[in-house]
Amino acid sequence: MAPDSPCSEPVSLFHYHAYANAFSGRFTRPFEEQIDVQAASSLPATGGHGCARVESFQFRQFISFKKAYTHVSGAHQSEDDSNNTLVTAALEGLNMLDVLTADRIVARLYSKHPKASAEGRITMHGSKFENLSICGHPVNITLDLGLFEDIQTYEQAQKAFLDPASNFRKIAEEPFQDGQVVKPQGDNGVFLCSLVKDMDVDYPGVERCGHSLYVPGFGTVYFAELLITHGQRTLTMLRFELGSTTTASGSATSATTNGRSWP
Repeated sequence: MAPDSPCSEPVSLFHYHAYANAFSGRFTRPFEEQIDVQAASSLPATGGHGCARVESFQFRQFISFKKAYTHVSGAHQSEDDSNNTLVTAALEGLNMLDVLTADRIVARLYSKHPKASAEGRITMHGSKFENLSICGHPVNITLDLGLFEDIQTYEQAQKAFLDPASNFRKIAEEPFQDGQVVKPQGDNGVFLCSLVKDMDVDYPGVERCGHSLYVPGFGTVYFAELLITHGQRTLTMLRFELGSTTTASGSATSATTNGRSWP
């Protein structure tokens, strides 16, 4: 084989992976109708940059938002020989059935993947709720981003889960506080938890259970859910299960990232 042949030496390539969407849902009552994914962005395996934007969205008289946008990017950083990925989803001026409103919701994931590392280190700084309210009353949510500074990989999540005194164990062992306890996970396992550290709303009838709020005649909303698998994270800032005269499910501002070298 010629020395300059492209097949002469194996080359290790980093395969990027990131995607984001701003809103999607499905109504089953009083009619069956799908809300297509809004402002979706996906990153090619070779990296680069992508973005999407939707403005003045209105779904019947049920769901509206002023602006939604996402962007994904991935590139090699020569200074420390790492591959970095950033994914962001944002939603502004959300109104759901005139019950839940928010000025702005942001999901943001950043992954730094050092050369020869099995996993990238993923952080979530910039993820937030701005002026979230239910029935006009503020919902004050504190996110525990500090906890996840020490849990940037799946391996670190595994170790933290094995410590009975760790705060991560407390939120990941029984994520929905419904009596279903999660066992320690193997290398191909998964952890589901929430970034919510504290949540407070002063409105009659609203019930809190873990990282969710139940509103009579409206349904249940889950906040800042985080799914952790080996080398990958998905952050969904708002997930809803509506149930009453109107039944629907869906999510707002969701972001996913990972990536790895091969061979």
